[in-house]
Amino acid sequence: MAQVTRATKALEHAGVAFELRSYQYDPAAPSIGRAAADALGVDPAQVFKTLMVLADGKPACAIAPSDGEVSLKRVAAALGAKSAAMMRSPDAERLTGYKIGGISPFGQMRRVPVVIDETALLWDVVFLNGGQRGLQVLVAPDAAVQVLDAAVADIAA
Repeated sequence: MAQVTRATKALEHAGVAFELRSYQYDPAAPSIGRAAADALGVDPAQVFKTLMVLADGKPACAIAPSDGEVSLKRVAAALGAKSAAMMRSPDAERLTGYKIGGISPFGQMRRVPVVIDETALLWDVVFLNGGQRGLQVLVAPDAAVQVLDAAVADIAA
């Protein structure tokens, strides 16, 4: 598994301290985030999933704990939009340059607005996808918020 991705390069370029954690990716797992947490031996609430959405038809990124659901209504509100919907997988892959199951909020092909669930700030460090399936970056949530210029909001369902 490659340890250098666009995500890790983006973090290095931004001067953000991070650590890498690899695990055996299982595409058949009912919850990829929960499977990652189990494989890494950490609380699923500390592993955050990256979801690509359309807010008023425009691409955006929502980052939420892997053990919960996201309220698209709250995502829309946090992004200043009237509505939000999940982006189709092929569109998310084309926009980000990453494969589903490996989409990182860092180093995407196109910069989009980002909202991160406020529970991220409860942790000293969180796990976010590192830009490929089976690779997570361990990063301080405040550093992630800063480098992503993310809005912080309650986006849980």
